[in-house]
This record gives sequence, structure tokens and C-alpha cells, in this order.
Amino acid sequence: MHLLTFLPLLYHVGILTLVYIQTSNFTSSATSAGKVCILQNSFEPGFIAEGDYIIAGIFPLHYNQEMPDLNCTYKPLPVKCNGFDPRAFRWAQTMRLAVEEVNQNLELLPNYTLGYKIFDSCAYPLTGQRAAMAVLNGMSEDDSPMCSGASPLLAVIGESGSAQSIVVSRILQPFRIPMVIIYFSSCACFTDRTKYPTFFRVIPNDDYQVKAIAQLLVRFNWTWVGVVRGDHEYGRFAVQGLMRELQGTSVCVAYQEMIPLLYNQQRALEIISLARVVVVFSAEGEMTPFLRDYMKQNITGIQWVASEAWVTASVFTGKEYYPYLGGTVGFGIRKGYISRLSNYLETVNPQRYPNNMLVKELWEALYGCSPSLSSASQLPPCSGQESPLKQHSAYLNTSSPRVAYNVYKAVYAIAHSLQNLLMCQPGSGPFKNQSLKFIIAGEEVNFDLKGDSIPYYDIINWQRGTSGNIEFVNVGLFDGTKPAGEELVIQEDMIMWAGDQTEAKLGFICFLPCQVPVSVCSASCFPGSRKAVRRGEPVCCFDCVPCDNGKISNQTNAIECTFCPEDFWSNKDRTACIAKKVEFLAYDSLGIALTVTSVVGACLTIVVLAVFFYHRNTAIVRINNSELSFFILFALTLCFLCSLVFIGEPTFWSCMLRHTVFSITFSLCISCILGKTLVVLAAFTATRPGENIMKWLGPKQQRAIIFSCTLVQVVICGAWLIDAHPYPSRNTKYERSKIILECSVGSSLAFWCVLGYIGLQACLCFVLAFLARKLPGNFNEAKFITFSMLIFCAVWLAFIPAYISSPGNYADAVESFAILASSFGLLFCLFAPKCYIILLKSEKNTKQHLMGKEKKPLSPVGQRQVKIPATGLLSSQTFTHCCWKKRGCYTVVNMGLSQFIWDGLLPSKIS
Repeated sequence: MHLLTFLPLLYHVGILTLVYIQTSNFTSSATSAGKVCILQNSFEPGFIAEGDYIIAGIFPLHYNQEMPDLNCTYKPLPVKCNGFDPRAFRWAQTMRLAVEEVNQNLELLPNYTLGYKIFDSCAYPLTGQRAAMAVLNGMSEDDSPMCSGASPLLAVIGESGSAQSIVVSRILQPFRIPMVIIYFSSCACFTDRTKYPTFFRVIPNDDYQVKAIAQLLVRFNWTWVGVVRGDHEYGRFAVQGLMRELQGTSVCVAYQEMIPLLYNQQRALEIISLARVVVVFSAEGEMTPFLRDYMKQNITGIQWVASEAWVTASVFTGKEYYPYLGGTVGFGIRKGYISRLSNYLETVNPQRYPNNMLVKELWEALYGCSPSLSSASQLPPCSGQESPLKQHSAYLNTSSPRVAYNVYKAVYAIAHSLQNLLMCQPGSGPFKNQSLKFIIAGEEVNFDLKGDSIPYYDIINWQRGTSGNIEFVNVGLFDGTKPAGEELVIQEDMIMWAGDQTEAKLGFICFLPCQVPVSVCSASCFPGSRKAVRRGEPVCCFDCVPCDNGKISNQTNAIECTFCPEDFWSNKDRTACIAKKVEFLAYDSLGIALTVTSVVGACLTIVVLAVFFYHRNTAIVRINNSELSFFILFALTLCFLCSLVFIGEPTFWSCMLRHTVFSITFSLCISCILGKTLVVLAAFTATRPGENIMKWLGPKQQRAIIFSCTLVQVVICGAWLIDAHPYPSRNTKYERSKIILECSVGSSLAFWCVLGYIGLQACLCFVLAFLARKLPGNFNEAKFITFSMLIFCAVWLAFIPAYISSPGNYADAVESFAILASSFGLLFCLFAPKCYIILLKSEKNTKQHLMGKEKKPLSPVGQRQVKIPATGLLSSQTFTHCCWKKRGCYTVVNMGLSQFIWDGLLPSKIS
């Protein structure tokens, strides 16, 4: 017996057409008598209508099943289907309506009629397989097309689930009967034309759906999501596609779990997780027991992201589901419009179909009563003529059909394909552009090269209706024909999110939960920090580490902190680079204090100079070598003023003047003190009259000593300026957040040579003064020189470590302070006692007092004057020797304007 099958919609190289295929004999026994055709089991359709060509429809009229005992010792019982689904029943009625409309259309297949057989798959692959075999076999041996002739089966519309569709497709493929057209199987696996060459569908490929879901997750910054799928190809391929789309994004999958095909409560409870956002690729039949167990745990606040398989499932619209599923967001297939569907659905009732068990179950599901008089039913009886109610939206809602609209388009696609085939003329068509294309309800229907329809999804949000039930609200769309990045369009202000939040928005009360749920493994790292991935954990689990000094991040969840440019530094929050603070010894509080101190010191020195000049003819001024005193006061004035050069922004000239002026003025000052110390020491160490040691320390020699000692410092400074002079520099090493303007010394060797030379002068002066500290007299200046040098050396010895450890402006402040401190030390130690006598104790400012003659003198043993002839050094020298019995002998030396008192015994008695 030959099997002639009818193959519409064979798509090859872009051509969608209908062909006849004559098959070979299956077996040699097939040519024998019809008694060979024996049906081993029966599976009757729920609805049937005869026609020239038959379209089979397979729908999940029940969403659950009970598996029989499969022990292979006896014939298994049929699978028992439970949980009648009014929504799927509406799909089946839509197919019947479409077939009737085609048969009534005088322009579409005018000389032919379409018939149908509608089977229940119970949303289970095994039951779908039985339905496919029943489509091929017929209901009995007598009317089986396989036993009597060519099969009038044109195509199969189904199945709802991808797993069931794969099983049915594999059964039909050897017979070259296309599954035209899948209305609710979106698995991306069907794009493989080598495995599924006769597979077409009016629902978009899941590749587009997972792309849309990935964009949704990224859009709302849900970086930590759970993924739950059913135990079938649809779920497996959808999760694979989602993982592929999420690569390179900020979204991490916290877990992947599977609802077992044979539902197990314990396993389902393990799936429930604390992840705030959960993506589910499953059918409503699998979701129902899972959600019931989920609700028993009283877990709320989960933001569900639903696939198109259950996002419009009416079984979940009851009030009891709202606290757990309210706010669900998902992608639904495109809705359409079927004008006669509402009226047609109302014509289906038990009175019209008294023997149809599916209609009886529909009535029991809608009205809770049994229209049958059978005593087996435990529901109250009813007439079967009850009026439709509003709560019957699962069956009667035709305002925005989605899956039903796909079924409607599938029937018309088959009809148009058959019409094109019957009108086909070899070499002329009528296939325009080598593809099937038609318009229905204002929509253009066509297929791409993979047999898929145009990708278009509505974004559905589950919101509370006026009656408390869940309503499906359209809040956006995904149009796969638009350019990348523009496909997703969402009206966020219309979305109700999971939870029971309310908040004021733009001055109005927002009755919807307006706050987008947060689902992250780790809180976002704010600008000023960076992400540090935890070892062994996904990249979405991280710690926020503040940026280091000098680095910033001005973006949320920055991977790395970036360095600021050289002259910039990070602000306190590490969010922006700001210009580094420039520091130098400015005229701020510290600078002003040093300036005032410097000016006060210089003024005091000038005052002392004025006092000395005014009293230049008094004994205390004359006896202490007034010329050297004036030189010292002049040098001290310069020392006080040179500290001002260290204040202010360093410049080329100020850097060169700082150390050179300071070193030369201090060298001049110490040279003057050294000259005075030498004169004192030489004058009072003469042991007898007539010694010529003082002739080498006259005024000219003193000036020569001062000039030569200062000249050495001038030469050192000159060499320093010529070889490697100081210059202004920007120091960023000590403190990277600041630019410290300072004067680099240029040559460190020259700098320390300058200081070393001043130190050498001070040490020499200190040693000489120390040796003369015990010379007798009412006013022994050597003691004050010794003390002044002691303070001077102490200040500069303390300066060295302080200067080395102080940066920038503080180093300048330390040096300026050392200059002022040592200058004040010299000023007060050398001149304060003299000014005290001059201004406050004028009675002591006499020659007699200084010589100890202001009181009653002791009886002298003897006295004589010695006149020394003029020499080249001095014009004349007069030594007056006075001897007292108790105080010994003293010598008064008159030398120019100065007088020195020398204590020493004469070598012989004076009578």
C-alpha cells in the first residue's frame, strides 16, 4: 500500500511551497489485506470536522497529568490528565473558528473545504506523541487513511511547548508532514533546518526573547538574578541563549535551577532562593505546583521575570496569587484582533455539545457545576445554559488575544499556502518574492529564512485589577526589527513592581509601587571607589575599595581608579581631580609673624645704633671699641632684614639672594665680634708695659680682619652662584597632594660650606671669648661675647636637623626663625647690658666707675706713668699702673678712643 502525504509549506532556498510526495512501500506486508492494520490503542480527538483537507490541532487542554504504573507486565493505562485549562480551550475554539471562516470565504480555497481534528496533549510530550500518532492513524481501522488510501492530513498546528513540539515533529518528519504552524513553541533549537526542515511558526524565536530579557535586566541594573527553567528543550535552550546574551554585561546569574518534569516538592523547595529577581522559562503547567509550594513558604517581594510561555497564563490571575506574583514583568507574544471570537466562544455550551467531555469540564471549571446528569460528578447540577460571567476571563477574554491570535494566523497561513499551491503554474508562481506573505487583521504575516516570524513582543506587567484579580497591563514593547539598542521601549512610570510600596511622585500619590527593586550581590560602588572582585566568587560579588590618594573614579562601579595629572590631585571624595594646592612661606599667619619679628628686630637694632651714636662719647661706648660696635649693629640690621627674603613665592632672584645675603651678613657680624674678641684678649694678656702686641690690633688691622674674614664668605658664595646657583623648584615628593614651591640649593656642598664657615667663625670667637671670660673689671665684655656665641651656636646646631626634616615652606620658616633667633641672641647679649647702663644707670657710665675709682680707693702702694714713644702702629701709648694693698695692680691702657683695663701684677714692686 502506498502512502501519499500532502506537504504544504516546504521552505527551501527561500521558497515556501506545497508539493506532493509519493512514498515507497513501507513493508512488503503493507500490500496485503487490510486486516494487517490493527490499532493497538485509541486516542480520540476532542473536536472533529470533516473536509477535503484535514488540519490537526494539538493543544494543552489540561496542564497536568498522572503517570501510570509502567512495569511492562501488562498493558499500561492511558495517562490521566488533570487541571482543565480554559485558556487553552479558547485556543482550540479559535482554530475551529478560523477553519469555519476559511470555508465560508469565497475567495480563499473556493472549491475545497478544510476539516480539523483537535487533540489534548496534557502539556506532556508522551501524550503529545499519542496525539500525533492518532492524527496519522485515525480513530479506527475502518476510517484510517493509512489503511485505505492517501492521507488527507494537510498540516499540524501545535504544540504549545517546545519539548512536546520536538516529539511531534520527529514523528511527523518521516511522513513529510509539516508542523504548520507552531503557535507557542519558541525554542531556538527549531532554527536548525537540517533537523527540523518542515518546521514553521508564528511565534518569534527565543533568541529574540532572551535578548529582550537580557536588555531588561541591564536596563534596571539587576545584576544578581536567579534562573529557573522547566525540564525540557525550551527551558534548556532559553537559558543557554540568556547566558550567551549576558556575556559582557554587568549581570550575573546567582543560580540555575530546574523544575523536575516529574514534580518533586522537596526538590522544588530547594529552588526557592533569596535572589530578589528570578527569571523563569517554563510553562504554566510546570509552574502551578511549584508556585503553590512557593506560596506556602509565604515568601513575598520576589520580582518575577516571566517568559512568554506563562506571562499571560490566566490560571494565575486569581486573588490568591497577587501577593506573590503581583508586579511580574515579562514578554508576551504580539496581541491581535479576532472580530468574531467573542460571540463564537459564547456558542460553546453543554447543550450544543452534550457528549463532549471537554465542554463539560469547561462548565465545571467556569461555573463550579456539572451539566451532566451522571452520578459520578460530585458538583451540583446545572442546566448548561448559564450566562458568561466577568470572572471567566481565562476563557472569554478576547480583548487582546495573543496565543489565540497565533493559532488564528496559523490556520490562515496554511490556507494561503494551499491556495498558492493549487493555483501554481510551473515557472510563473504565484509565489511573490519566493515566499508566502499575506495580510490578516491589518498585519502582514511572513517568515524569515529560518521559518520564524517577525520578532515582536509586548511587555506585560501583572497589576491588581478593580476586583482584586491580576490584570495583564501592556507597559512597553520589544521590536526586533529596530536597530540595536533601540528595540526596547518601556513606560517605566506605568510599571507596578513587586512589593506593597507606595510613594509620592511628582507631587501626586503613586498608587503603584514606584521603586524599582534592587537585586545585586554587592551594593554598587559609588564614585570615589572601585570594585575588588572576591576570590572564588562571581564578578558581581565584590568589595568597594576607596581609591588611593591621587586617584579618582567618577563613575559608579568603576573597575579601576585613574591617576590624576601631575599638577592635579584627588579631592576628598576621590571623585574629581583638582589642582594641587601650591604652598610656600607666604604672608599668612606664619609669614606675617616672621615678617613682624624681622622688622621689630631690625628696628630695635637701629634704635640701639641710634643710642650708641648719641652716647658715642661716653665711657662705656668708648671703652668697648665703638667702631666695632657700630659695624656689629649694622650687620645685625642686615641679618634681621635678610629673613624677609625667605618669605613669599620663590623666584629666580629671591632664591639666589636668600642664602648669599644671609651668609654674607652673618659672616660680617661674626667677623666684627671676632675682631673685638681678639683686641680684648690681646690687650689684657700683655704681662708688662712696653709690650708691642697691641700694635698689631689697631683700627686698621681690625678693619682688615673684618674685611678678610667676610671676603672668604663672599668668595664661597660667588663660586656657588657661578657653579650651581639656587633656583626655584616644585617639590611634589614630600607630599604628593601639594606642590611645595621652594628654593633648591643647587649645590648642597656649597650650601653646607657656607654654613660651615659661619660655624667655624662662631666657634673660634666662642673659644677666644671663653679664654677671656675671667678678666677683671666692672664691665668685662668677654663674658657677654661668650654667652652670645653660646646662644648662636646652640640655635644653629638645632637648626640643622630641623631644616633637614622640614619640607618646603617649613624649611624656609625654620631657617628664617634661626636667623631671627640668633640675631636677637647677639643683639641682647652684646648690647642689652650696655643700653641698660647708658639709659638707666648713667652714674655708672663713667671712666672712674669702669676703672673702679668711683668709691674710696684703697691706699696705693705706688703709682707711676710710663710714656712709650710713638711707633708705626700707634702714635703714643700711656700705661698707668696703680697698685693697692688688697686689690693688686691694674693697668689702664689709653689707646686711641678706647680704654682697656688690664689686671696683672707688675714684675717688680713700685715704691
